[in-house]
Amino acid sequence: MLKHLIIFYKVSSLGPCNEDVMSSSGKRRLKYLQWSTFLSATFGYGMYYVCRLSLNVVKKPIVDEGIFSETELGIIGSVLFFTYAVGKFTNGFLADRSNINRFMTTGLLVTALINLCLGFTHSFILFAVLWGVSGWFQSMGAASCVVGLSRWFTDKERGSYYGFWSASHNIGEALTFIIVASIVSVCGWRYGFFGAGMVGLLGALIVWRFFHDSPESKGFPPVNVSKEKKTMSASETADFNKAQRQVLTMPAIWILALSSAFMYISRYAVNSWGVFYLEAQKGYSTLDASFIISISSVCGIIGTMFSGVISDKLFGGRRNVPALIFGLTNVLALCLFLLVPGVHFWLDAVAMILFGLGIGVLICFLGGLMAVDIAPRNASGAALGVVGIASYIGAGLQDVMSGVLIEGHKTIRNGVEVYDFTYINWFWIGSAILSVFFALWVWNAKQNKALIISGV
Repeated sequence: MLKHLIIFYKVSSLGPCNEDVMSSSGKRRLKYLQWSTFLSATFGYGMYYVCRLSLNVVKKPIVDEGIFSETELGIIGSVLFFTYAVGKFTNGFLADRSNINRFMTTGLLVTALINLCLGFTHSFILFAVLWGVSGWFQSMGAASCVVGLSRWFTDKERGSYYGFWSASHNIGEALTFIIVASIVSVCGWRYGFFGAGMVGLLGALIVWRFFHDSPESKGFPPVNVSKEKKTMSASETADFNKAQRQVLTMPAIWILALSSAFMYISRYAVNSWGVFYLEAQKGYSTLDASFIISISSVCGIIGTMFSGVISDKLFGGRRNVPALIFGLTNVLALCLFLLVPGVHFWLDAVAMILFGLGIGVLICFLGGLMAVDIAPRNASGAALGVVGIASYIGAGLQDVMSGVLIEGHKTIRNGVEVYDFTYINWFWIGSAILSVFFALWVWNAKQNKALIISGV
């Protein structure tokens, strides 16, 4: 069985070269395959997010029906983040060695099927297990997309395409808070999972048809042909391993990981509980609350896409100044969203605009780029791994703590559930403030160049 799985997922064999790859028709064919892979990766990963965030739209209806408590929903949500953190590490290694078309299709297909099942699941244990399994398969998406961009685009091209692909999670968030919320408003929470599952199945078909494994599998030579030798000497290998170990001992990397973890707490506080908060505290309908939260996702696209331009063009390549500015923007947005009493649609919308822009930039800077800047160049992956695991552990702990704090300060008055969000407000805002605080600790951190291998 294992042998058959390995054969099924191994990198595609070389395809027949039926035309002159240097001819105009060959170049057009290559360009078509590149754009096909890029677009299917972008929209396919966006549909991954629809399947990942479906629970966040239906939390209030689930609580209202007495299916699960707020604490149980927090635990369920955290299970996905924890399995996702582990899976992001393991599946990153597997994707490098896999047929990414089959790898990414499998992940989206399984998480879509799990969503289809969740609408009919009332067991807390079963729901948590299924959601955790979904988290592990969710982690197959990003790894496949990054490997795909590396296989299909040159080093000079990949940065631009990666920046635009990074907006895919915002696209998925917006689709979730619009499409799934519309379905829930009309048909109920169970059909929200059903709708997310159908979107996932559509995405799996798109990925299977248009996301290609490698240029070689289509009869083209490798796009990325290193001008240097492909194997490292024993001394270079020792330096490579030493650089990765040194990342683990660099205080600045761990401080940035903490900063990112607290930023992810505020990010997923709004993504996971924002709709619930607007329904329970301000009396919005599911559709209106989801629409307001979707504004942050749309604005996040702008923040993510232009984060590099902001730091390179306006601040001379320095990340610390824009990280401080947008970190404070994140704090301001949460204060407007959480601390202003009463229902003010336009104020809530403005808060989500600021929140989306702030988080969009911070995901790029605190979520990896600042760590890569100060890590040895031949240990960038290790730096990203440290920050990534810390970020999703933070997101998971947030879901548990938020659920406990929300349920722990709920009272029944005249038969109506009344929530006191005082503690949850300061937990979310405090996390955003701590993110800024830890980022300031590495204000003048410089790249460690001692172990950079020449030419890598």
